[in-house]
Parts: sequence; structure tokens; C-alpha cells
Amino acid sequence: MLKYFLRRLLIIVPTLFGVTLVVFAIINMAPGGPIEQKLQQMRFGGGASEGSVQSRGGTQGVSDEVVEALKKQYGFDKPLHVRYLLWLKNIATLDFGDSFTYEEPVIEVITSKFPVSLQFGIVSLILSYLVSIPLGIVKAIRKGGPFDVASSFLLFVFYSIPPFMLAILLVVYFAGGSVFEWFPVGGIYSENYDDLSSGEKILDRLHHFALPLLCYTIGSFTSLTILMKNSLIEEIKKDYIRTARAKGVDEKVVYMKHALKNALIPIVTGLGGFLSVFFAGSLLLETIFQLDGIGLLSYKSVLARDYNVIMGLVFLQSALFLLGNVLSDFAYVLVDPRIDFT
Repeated sequence: MLKYFLRRLLIIVPTLFGVTLVVFAIINMAPGGPIEQKLQQMRFGGGASEGSVQSRGGTQGVSDEVVEALKKQYGFDKPLHVRYLLWLKNIATLDFGDSFTYEEPVIEVITSKFPVSLQFGIVSLILSYLVSIPLGIVKAIRKGGPFDVASSFLLFVFYSIPPFMLAILLVVYFAGGSVFEWFPVGGIYSENYDDLSSGEKILDRLHHFALPLLCYTIGSFTSLTILMKNSLIEEIKKDYIRTARAKGVDEKVVYMKHALKNALIPIVTGLGGFLSVFFAGSLLLETIFQLDGIGLLSYKSVLARDYNVIMGLVFLQSALFLLGNVLSDFAYVLVDPRIDFT
């Protein structure tokens, strides 16, 4: 078993190499790179000094000297494969270079967006499991009853509503729209946050978190709840459960002790994805609720062709995703020691 997990961890390295190589090649071949955008700013924003613009030659009116200086500044004076090898060398120390847009180290730009994405990611993950697992168990126990039917109807109604549409409806009706003004719509805390007491700070955070958090978690509630319900129902049909019942074991013990442990195995699959909460982000939700998180950073970086930020995000997200898959397998073994990957 130990050899299996060591192999899985070692496979992460070539997989990351392949992912970053493909992404690096694609973004560098895409038109409208950072040099072209900088030249456009110089032409239309007056950034070019006299003598750097000429009527003929150069790149669309900009002198060759200016173009070469920009290529050297951004590192584009080297061949594509050389730039990639230099990038690989630098990431050993988590040095992703400087952002072309923010003119700061990429790692600082990314970590500055963590407070929003990390908080919503962690809270939404915890809430999803805390609510979905007990709700799925109750639905399995009361299968076909009024509670099961009513809760399923509500879950599928919410699941059918896209999160961004739900966000718009919540803002219109509850956050300064045409009906109520019960919740704020921007940021994760108020302007006078530093002047509040500890209790008031918690309430202020909850006040700002309520609507975005609902949109972040509403979709996962349904899938996890139904998965928990169906998994438990499937376990109840097995022979060892019939044997326990035949011996006169209490029904609660049958469900909570014998069936639940095995029913949790499919649920464990998603636990490895908890590492992705570091980069949880949604462009639409962050735009609607005016949150400056990872989703908005990714979108702006692609538009601005900020290659260093894009590569930094791809590398970190891929690494956490691959590591999360290994942790999912490890969680399988913890839940059911009978599982043997060898």
C-alpha cells in the first residue's frame, strides 16, 4: 500500500510537467500578448516618447528599439523552449516571476486574493458536508415519506437554478434592489470593520457572507444529499444488514453503526478536493457580489495576457488537484481498511 501511494506522489511530477508545458505553449501562441498590449497602450495612451515613434518601420509605428527593449523586459527575447526551462527552474522556489499587470511578484498577487476565495471555499465545503450527510441519512430512513418527497422537491428546485441567476435574484430582492435591503452586496466586511468589537466583527462577516455563501453551496447540497441517501439505501439491501435485523439489532444501530460506515465510502471521494478550496472562485459570483477573489483574478489575467499569473494559477491549482486525488484514495483506506490498491 505504501508503494502505491509513493508511486501516485511521484506521478504528480511528470503530470505537472505535461500540464504546464501544454498551457505554456498555448498561451504563448495566442495572439495579443503582453508586448502587443503594451505597444497599444503606448500608441493610444501617449506612453511612447518622441523619437520612439516613426512613420515607417517598426511595429505599427513603434520603433524597433522600443520593441526589442520590451521583449527584453518581459523575457520574450529568448526562444519559447528556453523561457519554459527558465520558468521550471524558478518554480522550484515558487518564483513565478512578476505580474505584467500588477507589476508585483506573482505569488504576492495570488496570495492577496486568498482571503475571499479561501474563506468561502472552506465554509462552503464544511457546510455542504455538515448539512448533506445528516439530511441524506434522514431521507434514506424516511424513504418515500412526506419529508423525503418534500425535501427532494426543494433540493431539485434549487439545483436547477444556476448560481449566478440565484445571486442576481438575491441581490434584487434582499440586497438593495427594489424590495428589501437586508444584506450588503459588496465586499466581505464593512468599512468600519476595524472599529467594531469582536462580536460585532463576527456578525458583520456573517452579514456579508450570507448571500454569496448560499450561492456557493446551493449546488453541492443536492448532489451530496442524494448520493448519501442512495448509498445508504444500497447498503441497507445487503445481506449483512438483513442478518443484523434478523438477530434483533435495533433499527438505529443497523443504520448508524453497520450501514453508515460503508455508505460513507462514496462520499469520501470528494474529501480529497478540499485542497481546491484554496482556489475556490467564481467569476460571475465574484462580479455580482463585488468580491475580489481568485475567479476574477483568473479572468482578468487571461484578458490581459498576464502569462506569469496564468502559469502560477495553473501550476498551483493542478498541484493541489493531483494531491487531492491521492488524499481521496488514502481516505478510502481509512474508511474501509479492506480496500487494497495493490
